[in-house]
Amino acid sequence: MDKNKVKLGIAPIAWTNDDLPELGAENTFEQCVSEMALAGFTGSEVGNKYPTDPEELKSKLESRGIQICNAWFSTFFAEGKKEKTIEKFIEHRDFLAEMGAEVIGCSEQSYSIQGLDKAIFEEKPEFSQEEWEKIAEGYNQLAELAAEKGMKVSLHHHMGTGVQTPAEVDKFMEMTNDDVYLLFDSGHIYYSEGTQAAVENLLKKYVDQIAHVHLKDVRDEVVKEVKEKGLSFLDGVKMGAFTIPGDGAIKFEPLFETLEEAGYEGWMVVEAEQDPAKANPFEYAVQAREFIKEKTGL
Repeated sequence: MDKNKVKLGIAPIAWTNDDLPELGAENTFEQCVSEMALAGFTGSEVGNKYPTDPEELKSKLESRGIQICNAWFSTFFAEGKKEKTIEKFIEHRDFLAEMGAEVIGCSEQSYSIQGLDKAIFEEKPEFSQEEWEKIAEGYNQLAELAAEKGMKVSLHHHMGTGVQTPAEVDKFMEMTNDDVYLLFDSGHIYYSEGTQAAVENLLKKYVDQIAHVHLKDVRDEVVKEVKEKGLSFLDGVKMGAFTIPGDGAIKFEPLFETLEEAGYEGWMVVEAEQDPAKANPFEYAVQAREFIKEKTGL
């Protein structure tokens, strides 16, 4: 892969988990970003322990050679919360723009069960046609607002939400304008569908509309237990459903090949939420960095 086109980041969720603050409560922001840099990454997303003042955050990141490339944003268009979502989005956009990010990764969180004690496979939400229309209208507007700052909006397909499966991603992409992009997440599509083919097909189908990439792997045996016992998404996270690229069931070589052939430009971010008490974040970050270097040359 071309180092001038593709940059590598890692998400702080391996050190401190936003959805489960007890995971990594002992890890500081300074430790997190220092270890990211030591492991060889140059980008980060934003975690719950990061300073909220842009100047303070810039200072602490620049000294470590790290920059912000994205930060999660929750939308609630299907629930009819358009005005509040857009108001919050503008604040979020302006913060990311000041940090130098060019992409905003959004997730439609209306009726999401990802943080609830509900069976992740049996109880996920499904949107009505009217709700889909609200989502499409909302994201088209977000794309226009992002463009005002020279940025792109991308939809993060995610377990436990109404945009989880390939069919749901298809519907979202069909209903939104061409300036609404996809945040491709290898782990979430594999978790949802359970096959390598589903991961490769989604990437190939939308590779020209992908603005951001999350690299995560999945442990089949954990997902199997989650299914059999009707467990929640966060139960699976604590049990180790996700891991770093090269440590689970997904074959990443064809994914890297597809991205390279398409001339992908942007960030690839390792995002492998685990319990840091069981999976040392620095050790796993180093392992992930070595795997990506071996497979891509980056």
